[in-house]
Amino acid sequence: MRNRFPGMVTAVAVSTVQVRLAGGQLMTAAITADSARELDLAEGASVLVLVKSTEVAIAVGEVQRISIRNHLLGTIEAVEHGAVMSTVRVALDGGETATAVITRDAAEDLGLASGGRVTALVKSTEVSVALP
Repeated sequence: MRNRFPGMVTAVAVSTVQVRLAGGQLMTAAITADSARELDLAEGASVLVLVKSTEVAIAVGEVQRISIRNHLLGTIEAVEHGAVMSTVRVALDGGETATAVITRDAAEDLGLASGGRVTALVKSTEVSVALP
């Protein structure tokens, strides 16, 4: 099946930026080449990595063979359930913390609870890079 959407084609060159977190885990960001130039990114530069919590998915255990580039292993610190959404705070291996906001149904289906081992998944296109 084909999806057809009317519009204009705009060419945008994309760069991937790999960032080693303080704890050693690696994150990949896909940003425009113009943004990489404007930020004057160079190997060894200090940057901030920003991810909106609603763009973080949670998988129980380790994940293999998936197109999502960022697999951040960790242990659940806390799960807070709201009426519809749940907030999952994950202590990443190495010391950082990631927060995911997922549906309450998903959190309950996965049996998420403090102490559980999970992988926080983030598409590289959802990772922003900024200068400190």
